[in-house]
Amino acid sequence: MTPGILARSRSVAPAGWSRWLVPPAALSVHLSIGQAYAWSVFKPALESSLGLSGTASALPFQLGIVMLGLSAAFGGTLVERNGPRWAMAVSLLCFSSGFLLAALGAATHQFWLVVFGYGFVGGIGLGIGYISPVSTLIKWFPDRPGMATGIAIMGFGGGALIASPWSARMLDGFGSDSGGIATAFLVHGLVYAVFMSLGVLLVRVPPEGWRPEGWEPPRETRSLVTSGRVSARGAVRTPQFWCLWVVLCMNVTAGIGILEKAAPMITDFFSGSDAPVTASAAAGFVALLSLANMAGRIVWSSTSDVIGRKNMYRIYLGVGALMYLGIERLGDSSKPLFVCCALAILSFYGGGFATAPAYLRDLFGTYQVGAIHGRLLTAWSTAGVLGPLIVNRVADAQEDAGHSGSGLYSLSLMIMIGLLLVGFVANELVRPVHPRHHEPAPPRDPAGPAPTAPAPPPGAPDRAASPGSAHSEEGPR
Repeated sequence: MTPGILARSRSVAPAGWSRWLVPPAALSVHLSIGQAYAWSVFKPALESSLGLSGTASALPFQLGIVMLGLSAAFGGTLVERNGPRWAMAVSLLCFSSGFLLAALGAATHQFWLVVFGYGFVGGIGLGIGYISPVSTLIKWFPDRPGMATGIAIMGFGGGALIASPWSARMLDGFGSDSGGIATAFLVHGLVYAVFMSLGVLLVRVPPEGWRPEGWEPPRETRSLVTSGRVSARGAVRTPQFWCLWVVLCMNVTAGIGILEKAAPMITDFFSGSDAPVTASAAAGFVALLSLANMAGRIVWSSTSDVIGRKNMYRIYLGVGALMYLGIERLGDSSKPLFVCCALAILSFYGGGFATAPAYLRDLFGTYQVGAIHGRLLTAWSTAGVLGPLIVNRVADAQEDAGHSGSGLYSLSLMIMIGLLLVGFVANELVRPVHPRHHEPAPPRDPAGPAPTAPAPPPGAPDRAASPGSAHSEEGPR
């Protein structure tokens, strides 16, 4: 049992608790761990001060993304069992400790310690922190699950918008030598620990059976929305889980292919034009892509509450393929067209992440949706290797063959279109989960509220229906 203030029973919302306090708690964690997207700020300083190659300086980030997927997959069940407060505390400890170990590695010129600290230890914090608020938000917002998860996951996409300029200013102030890097890592670790602690203290879970005032589960049953309960172990035995794994992997591979090579790609596309793209303009393009990534997470996930998850992924994958085709065929003839298509692709990339938890909730219920989401994120780890590998390897091969400009990317763009079409087919194959995979309904506790407790009394919108309860999230008992 988790002791003290981190115990799940200690985080059940009291009477009068507003559910709108939970998204800020989730954002405090996601905005912090979203710093991972700003790792490239440290790459030049690490390469010059420690004598690293570009490939070597990327190792902490690459290991961090791999550990994000693995820790989310293997730690998801623990997150469900111990609750979001425990999970956020573990994320805080690992993520901040990773920065402190990296600071020690930079100060002592031990790069392996930077890789171990930021990549391995910090990567565990990334994975646990990423999934920690998901099932809680879905339970607080059964009426708008796409919007709720989109708000939190938007923070991960937007974390780099804060971390990038902040990190650059610290390196300017402290210096870009090993001592300056170590100091910057130290400040990151301490500041993020304080910021993430706000989420640990603020997060609450709803009492069992709570519903928003005036909301009732839909009477008409949608084909892909279940009222059953599927465990994490049962979910990975269904074809629906693996169809969604393919969908997410293909969508992320396509998006990260542009994100990882955005600046050199737009420069190469217009290198032979009358108005080539400058370095500052390429940097501005990267910033625009980050904004599209962040905005897509809330806009498209909220839209999925209206049009449904399957239709939303049809747009991500089908329209995304058309955007790639537009870049491949016409991208080098029009900068506005190139930029608009790339922004759409990156908005679909972000939206795919934010819509996935709600899609899982529709198919498998809320029982262990956090743990199921953790297992699904192994698709992200795979795509994080696959996307950059395709774009970079193909571009290198095309360059060796004598191609230049947009010709460096024609083949890789066609490969991305093919991958998106594979994801489109996988999404079309998603069907309702067979009842044989459902867990039996929990027995009613005579001492506690019924699982279908009525809404709170009038005059208390969006607030918990009862004082602290011995139960919180549904999960393994």
